[in-house]
Amino acid sequence: MRVQDVIRRPLITEKSSVQREMTNTVAFEVDRRANKIDVKRAVEAQFKVKVAEVRIAGMHGKIRRQGRFVGRRPDWKKAYVRLAEGEKTIEFFEGV
Repeated sequence: MRVQDVIRRPLITEKSSVQREMTNTVAFEVDRRANKIDVKRAVEAQFKVKVAEVRIAGMHGKIRRQGRFVGRRPDWKKAYVRLAEGEKTIEFFEGV
């Protein structure tokens, strides 16, 4: 798996914002086939930071209804990446 394909997008939520400030942890949506080692390599290569710890959670897709028709969003994977001590945090809105 290529390093560029592992990280899909950053997760910017209330919880992830608090974790980024308190424990220097950032959250990403990652490829479903990626493991902790893949995520660590991808973050270190793309953002030029040292990673201390990676936690991964598999998320189930939500059930959605459109009238009497029922559909389901795809399952996805979330990764919490704690940066090493002394590393500057990754800013996703630098130009804003």
